Amino acid sequence: MEQARFNMIEQQLRPYDVLEGRILELFKHVRREHFVPADKRKLSFADMEIPLGHGAKMWPPKLEARIVQELHLTGNDIVLEVGTGSGYLTALLSALAGQVTSVEIVPELSAMAKQNLASYHRNNIILETGDASHGWRGGTYDVIVLTGSTPALPKELQSSLNVGGRLFAIVGDAPLMEAKLITRVARDTFETVNIMETCVAPLQNAEKSRQFVF
Repeated sequence: MEQARFNMIEQQLRPYDVLEGRILELFKHVRREHFVPADKRKLSFADMEIPLGHGAKMWPPKLEARIVQELHLTGNDIVLEVGTGSGYLTALLSALAGQVTSVEIVPELSAMAKQNLASYHRNNIILETGDASHGWRGGTYDVIVLTGSTPALPKELQSSLNVGGRLFAIVGDAPLMEAKLITRVARDTFETVNIMETCVAPLQNAEKSRQFVF
């Protein structure tokens, strides 16, 4: 198991430009295998998506690591995670942020994540069940992370960012999607950086593509 974890870090994370020491340390200490369904535990460190049920998939380790690195989290950041899944990314975010509110639309996945996170005894995680694809209960956040793709980025989510806040989203339709980091640099000004091309399952109730009308 430890050799597989080492190989994951050296052969997947580092070649994917995940080089920040604190991120690599996270992947040593937050036990990914504790968040993988029991019948798929042998795949814990594989460079692949792992099915969780209900149409959800756990992202490959390198994608999770790259996201956490790009967010440049601080201990004061208030984070909204849209889509809890297994709870693994939740655990990673909570290790570096001040508080993480994670909202899962599928009750069974939310219950699974709660069980997976129980052994971590972190008091800065709030797990909610509901639809946060267009924001969550009028709150504002320093960081928002969408764990599913969206054909178009909801304006409500951008409006939920505090000034200086960052929003990570994978935008587009399969097979062409772009991972983006949107920063609210002023009240009415946003800057977007395209990080990489990737393709992941869509977020439930995601914003629809804007179609041309002739």
